[in-house]
Amino acid sequence: MDPIVFINRKTNTKVEEKPPGAGFLNFLYSNPFGKLTLQLLFKRKVVSAVGGWYMNSKKSASRVKIFITNHQMEMNDYKVPEAGFKTFNEFFYRKIKKEARPIGDHLICPADGKVLVFDNIEASKQFFVKGAQFDLKTFLGSHSLAEKYKGGGMVIIRLAPTDYHRYHFPFEGFAGESIAIDGDYLSVSPLALRKSLDIFLKNKREYMSLKTKDYGDILICDVGATMVGTIIQTYQAGALVEKGQEKGYFAFGGSTLVMLTEKNRASFSKDLLENSKNGFETEVFHDFSFEASKLRIQW
Repeated sequence: MDPIVFINRKTNTKVEEKPPGAGFLNFLYSNPFGKLTLQLLFKRKVVSAVGGWYMNSKKSASRVKIFITNHQMEMNDYKVPEAGFKTFNEFFYRKIKKEARPIGDHLICPADGKVLVFDNIEASKQFFVKGAQFDLKTFLGSHSLAEKYKGGGMVIIRLAPTDYHRYHFPFEGFAGESIAIDGDYLSVSPLALRKSLDIFLKNKREYMSLKTKDYGDILICDVGATMVGTIIQTYQAGALVEKGQEKGYFAFGGSTLVMLTEKNRASFSKDLLENSKNGFETEVFHDFSFEASKLRIQW
């Protein structure tokens, strides 16, 4: 299978990603026996629940230092307890220092990760497997919402296991209620998405609408994945929220955020659009600033 390649925005260079468990993911999504195993076991809640139980146990704490070392993670941006993390999950959904994520102007990205950006949802078909369809009505479970965001923009933010797994509001506004859609626990790795875009339509997910003055209604959907048994919302529905305020977090595993904007209500940086059009995700962190009126990938 072709390697996963993304664009490092700071250096504008292509980087090959080495995802944890790549060989096993290839087996599950490419091998006939692997596909059977996936359907019978690994997409089920019980597997993620058992994994979540272990990651919440004190026994898992010994994995933290090994994980940080193996992935050469820089921890200076994060809040680390004096006595260390008591469990792997405590490390996984660690909090970040406020000064590490300065709030940019205009619309901001809700999370760290690798992004795909489309100024029209229909354009996403150019990135994914030929013939795959992203059905907005199925994704949201709502015909009216599908019509509302038809022709609008879409930002897909993929959070790898090494990423910061708390996510934030992209702009100030009134936060609506979080609506849960039950589903499977399939991997959201590009290795899996290459085989089936239906993953976004099948996985457990929660969405909410943010009513803003400058950008209309923005829909944010939190998508769970393999080993992500829990999506935690930390905001209060119906409240006026600030830009950059925490919305929630994922427990252990890879996961994804999907942000939708109404047609002609938001503009996006040209390089992010071009990279996505050419088939590449762009890795984004807080240390990127953009032109005014463009999507600013920092918070």
